[in-house]
Amino acid sequence: MKTLISVAVLCGSISLPAMAQTSPAVADPSASPATPAPENQDAAAPSPNAQANEDGIADIVVTATRREERLQKIPVTVTAVSGEALQSSGVLETRQLTQVVPGLVGSRNAGVNQPVIRGIGSGGVVGDESSIATYIDGVYQPDPWTTNLDLVEIQRVEVLRGPQGTLFGRNATGGLINIITPDPSFDFRGHVAASAGVLRGAGDYDLRGYVTGGLSDKIAIDFAGLYKKTDNYVTDLVRGDLGYGEDAYFSLRSKLLFRPSESAQFVLTGDYAKRDGGSNANQLYQNNTVARSYPGVILPTGPWQAAYNYEPQLNMERFGLTLQSRFDTGSVGIETATSYQNGEIYQQQDRDSSNINLGLGQVNTRQRSFTQEIRVLSSSSGPLQWLAGAYFYTSHLDGTVPTTTPSRVPPPTLPTLSTTTTSPDVRVSSLAGFVEGTYSLTSTLFLTAGGRYTTEVRKFEQASNGVALFPQQRSRFEKFTYRGALRWQFDPDANVYLNYGTGFKSGVYNGVGTSPKPTRPESLTSIEGGIKADPARWLRTNLSVFHYDYKDLQVSARDPFTNLVLLQNAATAKIYGGELELTLMPTRDLNFTGKFSYLHGEYEKFPLAQGFTPNANATGNTAVIADVSGKRIVQAPRTAMNLAADWSHEYEVGRFGARLNFYHSDRIYYDFTNNFSQKPYSLLNAQVSFTPPSESFSLSLAVTNITNAIVYQSLRVSASGTDGILEKPREVKGTIRFNF
Repeated sequence: MKTLISVAVLCGSISLPAMAQTSPAVADPSASPATPAPENQDAAAPSPNAQANEDGIADIVVTATRREERLQKIPVTVTAVSGEALQSSGVLETRQLTQVVPGLVGSRNAGVNQPVIRGIGSGGVVGDESSIATYIDGVYQPDPWTTNLDLVEIQRVEVLRGPQGTLFGRNATGGLINIITPDPSFDFRGHVAASAGVLRGAGDYDLRGYVTGGLSDKIAIDFAGLYKKTDNYVTDLVRGDLGYGEDAYFSLRSKLLFRPSESAQFVLTGDYAKRDGGSNANQLYQNNTVARSYPGVILPTGPWQAAYNYEPQLNMERFGLTLQSRFDTGSVGIETATSYQNGEIYQQQDRDSSNINLGLGQVNTRQRSFTQEIRVLSSSSGPLQWLAGAYFYTSHLDGTVPTTTPSRVPPPTLPTLSTTTTSPDVRVSSLAGFVEGTYSLTSTLFLTAGGRYTTEVRKFEQASNGVALFPQQRSRFEKFTYRGALRWQFDPDANVYLNYGTGFKSGVYNGVGTSPKPTRPESLTSIEGGIKADPARWLRTNLSVFHYDYKDLQVSARDPFTNLVLLQNAATAKIYGGELELTLMPTRDLNFTGKFSYLHGEYEKFPLAQGFTPNANATGNTAVIADVSGKRIVQAPRTAMNLAADWSHEYEVGRFGARLNFYHSDRIYYDFTNNFSQKPYSLLNAQVSFTPPSESFSLSLAVTNITNAIVYQSLRVSASGTDGILEKPREVKGTIRFNF
């Protein structure tokens, strides 16, 4: 039987989760009960109940089911990646998880984070929430404008694929991303790391640190901080200089741990982040723009070039407070989480990404949210383990969306511009109750069942140039979602499972639109099966296959007249496919991983889609209303894979390490008519490192996007043309880290 240890997971080390983020494990006669890890362990340090496994791959403990359980023993498809593995892979933002998680596409539309899992995601309209939920330490992060987070002092990231309608509920239709940070330690320690990089001759600077320690025998505290700045690296063809870097990004997080007794603890978390002038520079796609029809237009001749009339801006500020508690009464555990979050963004983009004055788009909004959750969990060792809870959520978004629109006159006459400012006010309140249980039918057969009832009220007001367009609109949405799973542990190191579940996202109002009607709710029914097996101590194989029935998809496109985002429902879609994850550890010093995904995703019925076709000579696009039934779903590559190799060895002078991470994606479509796409691409990252025997410091040198691949994070398709934000070019970065 394998021991629980801090091990290489997906070519990186991962440690057991802290008490405040976990719960007692489900009783499993086929395995030793999982014991909670001590809260004061460091993310990279082994815990007292973890020792080195010299024989091969070790078990991994995750909290994907709101309990502390072995990853290989739960009937859920989860990828867990440690913070160390993320950093060595070149993954520094949540959006970049694409490169290490099969089935995930981390797109963004300007400042809006748009994660897509197995073809399911959202367009990021003002007032909307993503169908892929983002959590930090188990607390929901509703604002897609502020969830493209830089990963600072991360213990691990868990990505759950498939609907999570029972334990996580609303807006987890296609899955979720849970970022887990370490809890404070009672032992004093910390580190400071400084990085400097170069991309296209520009500098990229990063300073981050972490410190933790005990204030008494019952109170501990920690601080994690980040400052980074990227110099201008996009060539400005209008102003004759480099532009559009990132002026500054600050991130601070602190936790205060109070443990008055062995059976109770409280964790208070405060976080603050601010971004000034974030990179928001769109590159023309195939130089397709209506501006080509005007004299004096300047067009890029290569990647990472821009010619704007209006300079892009992307400013963000967010802060939050969270109080989590846990009580152990002996027979049950009680957990609570209370959170307040505030996010403000300002964004502006040139409407056609050219030097011709054809319009400006801006967004200036603030979103405040409050969540309260309470969970009661069984902690006995009987055949039935259960969890029940209640959840409350409320949010308020308001602000202004000024839009400068040109008059429709034929080129080459320059149009006159007029500005319309909408002022959305979106309020949401949601209440849910849920229960789930796992029963041991035999010593090797386990049945899980659960359900969740959600009731949600959405209110919407809209004004144009200060004049109310309609009275406050109010809509209620109610849904019961459920899940059932059967797991057969036919060997201590292997099981097969079958999972049937449902997901739900309520109807939403379009915060940039003028319609008083919301979209219809979307729903998903999933059947999934898989096998998790360790055929040998040096080999782990996880395979999952799935089939989705997806109804009333909430999709977005550009309005051909205003260029604003519009929302509509696609009728139905059929999605099926699978993922394979392999971990190979031939020696203690060498790890290989391979992750592969196949996805068949098509609109089964979508007769009135807002689409575009490119004009002759790339002079913009013509709007069409098309029947796209049978077309590929947007942001759903048919195949993708990740290959990684991680080597390290201890010599007399210290430990040397090297890592190579390769990611390849098939073609990705970004419009319903499948006329605009990112062609198949590959990304290659590498890192070498050195740590002396004292471990007082470490050195590393990393290269990202080694081949200088030209990759669009997403495409913006409108009547004005087609553009998108490119991934960063090749970058070489060195890092020195001091430990204390």
